[in-house]
Amino acid sequence: MESPQLVVFDLAGTTVYDDQDVPRILKISLEKFRVIITIEDASRVMGIPKPVAIRQLLNQYNYPDPPEGLVHQIHEEFMSTMIRFYQEDSRVKEMPGAGRVLSQIRDRGTRVFVDTGFDRTITDALLDRLGWVRNNLIDGSVTSEEVDRGRPFADMIFRAMEMAGVTDVKRVAKVGDTASDLQEGTAAGCSWVIGVTTGAYSVTDLAREPHTHLAGSLDEVFAILFPN
Repeated sequence: MESPQLVVFDLAGTTVYDDQDVPRILKISLEKFRVIITIEDASRVMGIPKPVAIRQLLNQYNYPDPPEGLVHQIHEEFMSTMIRFYQEDSRVKEMPGAGRVLSQIRDRGTRVFVDTGFDRTITDALLDRLGWVRNNLIDGSVTSEEVDRGRPFADMIFRAMEMAGVTDVKRVAKVGDTASDLQEGTAAGCSWVIGVTTGAYSVTDLAREPHTHLAGSLDEVFAILFPN
């Protein structure tokens, strides 16, 4: 098999260390509006656009037809808290080896993008904190608000391909830690759909989803993509 021309990585839980920070902040944001949820339920909606995740959780917790105004207010609370966390919290860091692996992939002449269920403001705050753009470790990023449909649909991968100048989806790899990441890569038709077991979903959970590989680290991902 030819090597990939484009690798699309997820952020939190995949390339960015996440000690349940995103589901925790999502849970806190809902609780400020008197919607009490479990951290497990918050974790299950990781990877999808956050307004969609909020709506799903409201449906689950006895809001069968949540007003858009409520969804918007909760999302605004989540965004402001998440941005502050990524800008200021000392625990924010990349996954072990992430910068090195991203650099090694680009050294092979392969484009590297990140895609995410975050909006652009959160994404830019995180990428600025990590320094990946100014240090030329990634070629670009796509957020769910910039396409018609976020995960599990393939729109973000197709947008990344367009931005990267890659036309053959069979030369694209998708890497992520959630069910929606694997569903996204499969929906796009990527030749590599790699689940990393370092984030929101267990090995057992990821194994139930369509995938080509499971990996326990980003070094393993690199070995899968470039076996020689």
